[in-house]
Amino acid sequence: MRCLFISDLHLQASRPDLTRALLTFLNNEASQCQQLYILGDLFEAWIGDDAIPPDMQPVITALRNLHDQGTQLFFQHGNRDFLVQQTFAELTGCTLLPEAITVNLPAGRALLMHGDQLCTDDYEYMEFRKLLRNPQWQNDFLSKSIAERLEVARQLRAASQSKNAEKSMTIMDVNPQAVTQAMTDADVSLLIHGHTHRPAVHEDTQDLRRIVLGDWDTQGWYLECTEAGESLISFPITDT
Repeated sequence: MRCLFISDLHLQASRPDLTRALLTFLNNEASQCQQLYILGDLFEAWIGDDAIPPDMQPVITALRNLHDQGTQLFFQHGNRDFLVQQTFAELTGCTLLPEAITVNLPAGRALLMHGDQLCTDDYEYMEFRKLLRNPQWQNDFLSKSIAERLEVARQLRAASQSKNAEKSMTIMDVNPQAVTQAMTDADVSLLIHGHTHRPAVHEDTQDLRRIVLGDWDTQGWYLECTEAGESLISFPITDT
């Protein structure tokens, strides 16, 4: 049994190299696994399943092909693509996951999260997150025209970049107490998440392990899980 995890690819039209890297990954590494978990922020922005950008269609097709070949696909929402819904799931063959879920991996149980809900020291972001995850706000947003949604998304992104530039990296990282509480509540010793763009394997004195997936930029990252354990792997992303 071989399971792979990715997150924080932030696919967008201005970075075709990231899309090419993902397609290569899906055709090679992912085709040799039984399960692929996408833990959020696959896309830089997602304004609705009815507005799939043409440059993202190859990704939709590649995921569907992988599913049809027998690989189980799982998608967990991130803070950029929280509006991915059932149409996307049907097009790709992905199973949509809740924002926190415990799963059985080849080497044991693990808690899966995107990770932004653990950044509890960033009070401003946590309030903003509540707004965006509110079903009424989402329904109102999706009722707008595509042009209107694109403009709202642009404004939200600009505001987020401006605010983040004023915050310390510590505030935008996960809160250790929130991590411990989440793992205790789930009764697991392993947590896998993304979001922070700080790939690492953390271990503490309580034998709790936290594996942080890396974002894709000049390097790509994935986590490989087998009966022998977990390996966090990086690879170069080139312009060609």
